[in-house]
Amino acid sequence: MNFINKDKKQLIKNARIINQSKIISSDLLIEGERIVKIDNDITDDQAKLIDAKGHYLIPGIIDDQVHFREPGLTHKANIYTESRAAVAGGVTSFMEMPNTKPPALTIEELEKKYSIAKVNSLGNYSFFMGTSNQNADEALKINPKEICGIKIFMGSSTGNMLVDDTETLEKIFCNSPTITAIHSEDEQIINDNLRIYKEKYGEEIPFDAHPLIRNVEACYKSTVKAIEIANRCNARLHILHISTGKETDLFNNTIPLLEKNITAEVCVHHLWYDSSDYEKYGSLIKCNPAIKEASNKNKILEALLDDRIDVIASDHAPHTWQEKQNKYLSAPSGIPLVSHTLNVMLELYHEGKISLEKIVEKMSHSVSDLFRIEDRGYIKEGYFADLALLDINEKYEVNKFNINYKCAWSPFEGETFKGKVTDTWVSGHHAYSNGLFDESQKGHRLKFKY
Repeated sequence: MNFINKDKKQLIKNARIINQSKIISSDLLIEGERIVKIDNDITDDQAKLIDAKGHYLIPGIIDDQVHFREPGLTHKANIYTESRAAVAGGVTSFMEMPNTKPPALTIEELEKKYSIAKVNSLGNYSFFMGTSNQNADEALKINPKEICGIKIFMGSSTGNMLVDDTETLEKIFCNSPTITAIHSEDEQIINDNLRIYKEKYGEEIPFDAHPLIRNVEACYKSTVKAIEIANRCNARLHILHISTGKETDLFNNTIPLLEKNITAEVCVHHLWYDSSDYEKYGSLIKCNPAIKEASNKNKILEALLDDRIDVIASDHAPHTWQEKQNKYLSAPSGIPLVSHTLNVMLELYHEGKISLEKIVEKMSHSVSDLFRIEDRGYIKEGYFADLALLDINEKYEVNKFNINYKCAWSPFEGETFKGKVTDTWVSGHHAYSNGLFDESQKGHRLKFKY
């Protein structure tokens, strides 16, 4: 169901704006795609009036790691359905991973994804260039102003996208014109551990063995190797979905983010779940890297708060319910999450574990800074009006009627969170309001400052 909004001017009154470590009571005027004025008691008779009723207005979330499954895996998800789900969760921009079918290992295949998004994506978008042991020269041809980064899987993935050749890694790290983002797990350690568990359990490996097979040491060894290569090359390296406390000691918080070459991301499931949850959820929380024992999520949160970890993401990776019902060896890894990242973080806020200002920093500001995104990630005059309005006290129960993912399930189903997104604007377009979507305008391709 859609509502149509074609107003050139929109005036948001009575908002509490969270931006750059401050919370201010203010009005905000949007004209076309951009924020034109932020001030107390703005009046404009030509603008559509929206009363924020004292709720919090934040810059739209920028999710730097999602898997929207198009092309080739659209029985699980597609760019239309998942971007729509993202916008309902306050995510106004996303960066999507290359492990589709065919994988985005050439600029031609990558541009096909941009063509799909231009027609179908409700949110703003960018796509990572994929890598293999054979395509380094092609990957290095990308235009850094047009593409968010190069993605390397240093642990097993779909298709032929594993990069385990040191010479190839060095070539990409040393010559990439943009940031190189990696999935960091050591393949040999994982295979050795898996062999042990197959010998012990055969086809009946329990799901709580997942963090023992894809263990702390597999993550740590790979991350150490990646950082060593990146330091030799003076490369910009971004390590995705940190899942171990041990890895957090490898990162620096003594210099500003804009001066860092080595950066790190945490995903919400590694802050929310721990290994004790496999008993209840089983395959539903099987993901790579694995959710590990509780001491890891506590240390990761500490590293997030003290700026050793730079950004928060979802690693949204949907599979069908039927696929997830398989036994351990056949059940695919991945969790649908993009609609609910903010719900998780608001719950942690209510538990006193993180401030609202820090949530905005790590989900909007820092993502924009890290990837050098043009004119997004902040609430500033002249910036695109990518915004989310939050009622942080309204209770929100996840159920089958409000799950917007194509896969139609969530591990949070039945969970009641305190706090929800009521409205989302994408480049000034009021795309979502209280369960209703306006799909009359699509998101934009992200641009980068190089």
